[in-house]
Amino acid sequence: MTHRMRNRLVQIFMLFMLAAAGAALMPRAHAAVIGTDQVTQSERERVKAALERPEVVQALKKMGVDADNAAVRVDAMSDAEVAQLSNLVDRLPAGGQAFTNQQLIIVLLIVLILAIAL
Repeated sequence: MTHRMRNRLVQIFMLFMLAAAGAALMPRAHAAVIGTDQVTQSERERVKAALERPEVVQALKKMGVDADNAAVRVDAMSDAEVAQLSNLVDRLPAGGQAFTNQQLIIVLLIVLILAIAL
């Protein structure tokens, strides 16, 4: 066996060992299906968190709605209503102005309609 051939075999062996070590140390991906109840629950929590913001609580008080009562009403909402409000919360600007007047009116109207309906 020539010196060059032996070096080539060592290189191939080292390449395979490196590939095996990389495959052994790579983290495994674990995929799981997320149920719609988990998504809906996170959306409910997001809407409730938005209702707990100080400026929203003040606006609700100005309209005569108790913030705790509004949170209870969010629990009573259908999944479609929660998804609609959650999308509204997602579209709000981060930091700065919390709600535009139009967005605040929409949220308050939905909460008031639910408070009257239930």
